[in-house]
Amino acid sequence: MKKAIFDHKAILAGIKYCFLLLLLSASVKSFGQTRGKVQVVAPPLFDTLLAKRAALNSGKAGGSPRYSSSYGYRVQIYSGTNRSAAFNAQAKCNKEFPELRTYIVYREPNFKIRAGDFRTRIEAERFKQQLSAYFTSLFIISEKINPPKITTSDD
Repeated sequence: MKKAIFDHKAILAGIKYCFLLLLLSASVKSFGQTRGKVQVVAPPLFDTLLAKRAALNSGKAGGSPRYSSSYGYRVQIYSGTNRSAAFNAQAKCNKEFPELRTYIVYREPNFKIRAGDFRTRIEAERFKQQLSAYFTSLFIISEKINPPKITTSDD
């Protein structure tokens, strides 16, 4: 009769296989995604602010939209590398047209002074004609403009 001989390599392979299955089942269990709940915490006035902004944009609170940002036109009155000349041109424009907004744009090495927030090119052309008496080289630039100033009365 032969004595049973255990194959140590087979036992080690079986242990490795069982350990691998144990690791896989544990990782699936621990790293699996479960559905959760999301709770949004917002200040109590947040909803009222959203409603007020929607009303302002839709025009319900005064007949016309009070807040908008869009593209329009500005008249460029100065472009050059001299900083003091740029500020002088801006001051001259502010002195002659105090109701007009002026903007300084600096893109190295040039300073550019732009004036106005015009919705149409025709408005910009009309204003360019008025400015031609004070400045020599004028250009109309298309860019994002600021909304016009609106005065509200709380009667």
